[in-house]
Amino acid sequence: MAEVMYGPMHLLVIGFENPDFHGQIRRALGSAMEKGVVRLIDLRFVWKDADGNVTAMEATQLDEEERQRFGAAVGALIGLGAGGMEGARRGAEMGAMAAAEKNYGMDQDDVREEVIAAIPNNSAAAVLLIEHLWAKDLKGALRDAHGSLIAQGIIEPEALVMAGAALREAVEAAEEEEGKTLVAASVR
Repeated sequence: MAEVMYGPMHLLVIGFENPDFHGQIRRALGSAMEKGVVRLIDLRFVWKDADGNVTAMEATQLDEEERQRFGAAVGALIGLGAGGMEGARRGAEMGAMAAAEKNYGMDQDDVREEVIAAIPNNSAAAVLLIEHLWAKDLKGALRDAHGSLIAQGIIEPEALVMAGAALREAVEAAEEEEGKTLVAASVR
């Protein structure tokens, strides 16, 4: 099996109404990173106070070489899609340069224009790009078996509870209907 360079990436944008932070998010993310489950590619955390004043924080687990390699790869893909092979070459160069300047995915202008404008005063937002390290071997095995991703999604446990409740109601209704049919058949 050939080595897989990166695991699947996951972009999350999370809003916080009336934020009340005490380090609990940092601890939970830190625990997942320490266990080798995920790697933090990029994090932008933005707080907007009641008057609209903004405070931001950013973090990554990538070292300088990884930032440049990741930036070059992302830039090349964007360039290839936009301008063929020449676009890929220019995109790789621009991505590596952006990474060298510690701008490797979401620059401050993007955050200001898109995230800050979208969050109301007295709230916060986090934009995380994480790599699922746990899935690297699985990704390699699937690739070696000539598998390809057809669809993906995330199902929240709350959605499963709702689906289960709806299924239970459908089964109960079907059983009730079946009971009526059996009673009617025995009366004949």
